[in-house]
Amino acid sequence: MKAITQHVYGPPDVLELSDVPRPEPLPTEVLVRVYAAGVNPIDWKTRGGQGLPGIGEPPFVLGWDVSGVVEEVGFGVHTLRPGDEVYGMPWFPRQAGGYAEYVVAPARQFALKPARLDHAHAAAVPLAGLTAWQALVDAARVVPGQRVLVHAGAGGVGHLAVQVAKLLGTHVIATARGPHHDFLRDLGADEVIDYTQRPFEEVVGEIDIVLDLVGGDTSLRSLDTLRPDGLIVPVPGASPELLAEAGRRSLTVTPFLVEPDGATLARLARLIDGGDLRVEVRKIFPLAQAAAAHADGEQGRNKGKLVLSVAH
Repeated sequence: MKAITQHVYGPPDVLELSDVPRPEPLPTEVLVRVYAAGVNPIDWKTRGGQGLPGIGEPPFVLGWDVSGVVEEVGFGVHTLRPGDEVYGMPWFPRQAGGYAEYVVAPARQFALKPARLDHAHAAAVPLAGLTAWQALVDAARVVPGQRVLVHAGAGGVGHLAVQVAKLLGTHVIATARGPHHDFLRDLGADEVIDYTQRPFEEVVGEIDIVLDLVGGDTSLRSLDTLRPDGLIVPVPGASPELLAEAGRRSLTVTPFLVEPDGATLARLARLIDGGDLRVEVRKIFPLAQAAAAHADGEQGRNKGKLVLSVAH
């Protein structure tokens, strides 16, 4: 099968289209023919050697977001059948090999894809959607009426987090550049802050929960916006400086890492099919142009997701 491989860490051009063996499903696993694969910041961070340790050292095949069709099922699989259209975020943070024509993973790490989405849009959902849901529902345990601040609100995770937070009955404030403000208001954001015009911590306060999708100095400055019993969820983790400063102020930090979750993917699919959750795809690249997709993504200022088209 065709796959995007890399043999060394480095810039986007270390990604190359290669022929690799097609995987075979073990018991409780399914083989999925990939129609589209989502591209995420963790992908280009991993490509450059700054990702999570679970994937191991090169050579490897990047990619965790996939949407496709079940080709084969292993012994013991009762939830899916050949021909089912599915989407998932298998194996994260271990290697999943999503930038390829086929992937193998446990059946319960997938769910039936949203019926109203094509594969390209479905592939944009798993990592971003699971991050938004798990961070807000499982980690932050948001409740109706709270004030939630989402940094990078127009991005892949952010635009879904804004919608999830609104669906959960919160007052949603998002940071984004000016050109994305109408987009965020259309998604349900109650307030939008242009962080390029004025420091966000001077504009907003009395926040119950901060979902920080930026990190670094943004996390530290976000502490100034929190109520005395407030909580910050930094994605994907918390720096020692953030933990120390939050401790000095008696504020709560909940470090976060998303995990595969077929049940929540099924819930997200119901929200999407019901018209309650919108998925934004900014650009679709052919699989062979994975390097161009990474170069595009690394420029930042993204609205929605980038996706690779793998099969038709």
